[in-house]
Amino acid sequence: MTYKLPHLKDFDSPVKVLFTGYLTAVAFGYFFALVQILFTHGMADGEFGLSVDDIVYSYYGNRSGTVLETKLNGSMKDNATERERFVIMQWDRDGAEHSEYISLGVKKIIDNKCVMCHNESASGIPDFTDFEALKELTKQDEGATFASLTRVSHIHLFGISFIFMFVGLIFTFAETSTNKYKCIAIGMPYIFLVVDILSWWLTKLHPIFAWLVMFAGGGMAIAFAFMWTVSILEMWGFNKAFVNAKGERYPLWSEMVEGRLKSIGCDSATTVVKKLACLVKSSSIFLWGKWLEIGLPFVKELLKKKT
Repeated sequence: MTYKLPHLKDFDSPVKVLFTGYLTAVAFGYFFALVQILFTHGMADGEFGLSVDDIVYSYYGNRSGTVLETKLNGSMKDNATERERFVIMQWDRDGAEHSEYISLGVKKIIDNKCVMCHNESASGIPDFTDFEALKELTKQDEGATFASLTRVSHIHLFGISFIFMFVGLIFTFAETSTNKYKCIAIGMPYIFLVVDILSWWLTKLHPIFAWLVMFAGGGMAIAFAFMWTVSILEMWGFNKAFVNAKGERYPLWSEMVEGRLKSIGCDSATTVVKKLACLVKSSSIFLWGKWLEIGLPFVKELLKKKT
């Protein structure tokens, strides 16, 4: 006997408010997590915005310099003037000797610009009141340590899994998709999460895997945004989003996807991966045709006018 789940639009208002409150809170949490990434990993190369170089510097390290130099040129760049950073980096490159720590004025700069955060009461960051702790940062930058990766990995796996469990549970009650596509949407974040964590470790071994970090993180965000949007629309805007002016239901979005796959000749693909590959290939052919038809003539005309 098949068990029929209730639909999101049919829940009583208290349940809808409960679901909406949770989805809203985790959406804000996701947003601030992205902002935090931009101000930490996103500043690893000294420029705002997340790039592949940021990922490489964060996990593999910038092995052309020391940890201290990488930080001064990256996330800590705005905390000191160019002259102050030059003095510290010059001391670093000259061997970071204790005898020159005071004579060159490095200690004074550290005390004025760094110790306010890097002190013995701060947790998780080096204590710059201890010279030996500062000295450790004058070694080659090899990115995240295996100890820190272990700590962050288990925190992310436990925490984010719980977030997607409840987001997925709410999305389970959606009615605008078939079970097949609901299973794909609910399962994909967990796949991307595991790939994301594993790609940190792989990037630690070789920088080429930084692209995998970007891919997995983007896939996880898309899955979250999709389930969040569908759930909110079904609870509070079902008649506007999924019903036309005549009161007739639009086709299930998953049926429209299947129809699109059939129209471009991808319906014969037997697996999701093959269907995605076929879709990417078909889209590429379509975009290339549009480029040759519209884009290239426009660019040629633009260049002709300039010359």
